[in-house]
Amino acid sequence: MADKLPLALLPGLLCDAALWQPQIAALSDLADCWVADFTTQDSATAMVDTVLAAMPERFSLAGLSMGGYVALELMARAPERVDRLALIDTKARGDSAEQTSRRRGLIELAEKGQFKGVTPRLLPLFIHEDRLEDEVLTAIVTGMAERVGKDAFISQQRAIMTRRDHFETLAGIAVPTLILCGRQDVLTPLSEHEDMAAAIPNSELMVVEDCGHLATLERPEAVTAALRRWLGS
Repeated sequence: MADKLPLALLPGLLCDAALWQPQIAALSDLADCWVADFTTQDSATAMVDTVLAAMPERFSLAGLSMGGYVALELMARAPERVDRLALIDTKARGDSAEQTSRRRGLIELAEKGQFKGVTPRLLPLFIHEDRLEDEVLTAIVTGMAERVGKDAFISQQRAIMTRRDHFETLAGIAVPTLILCGRQDVLTPLSEHEDMAAAIPNSELMVVEDCGHLATLERPEAVTAALRRWLGS
């Protein structure tokens, strides 16, 4: 329908459209959703190019984790294209030296043929500890990683490592902005989101309780409700 809001949904590392499936279904009356495929690009700039080429002149933009990094790169480059912004379980700052070193180590392992996707050892970084025995949720997370695969994992890690720090970008964001974080997100903790909310003038911070890094899948009803309010802003 012509009156639906065009909405670009940007997935995180080792994630695909399944990350946003609950929201795509629940917002179908309101939004015309498009999910970016970030499996071939090796820079945030190239990922932004993909989004801008696919979307109309004005659109709403939501990104989770790596998708949030790309969303901020887009806001720095083409803010006039975006009506509203949602940053979910992400951060504006660049990686620390330790984080970059860890990413390089993961790339080296993958290049040696030791890519294992999201293993049971890594799941506690992605989802709340109380959901680790949730077979439906964990199957979705591991399934996404398997579909994304080794080559895209390497490209995505390189894109993340070489992205710009966008904390200074935040003050210039002038559109309604939702900042949403799982209370127990250990990869991009609440403190990062509080800092973003303090820096973006027209922003709302929402904390989802009993939730880790993949809020769209862990607490889909809460995230969808927040996005519905945001789309009406």
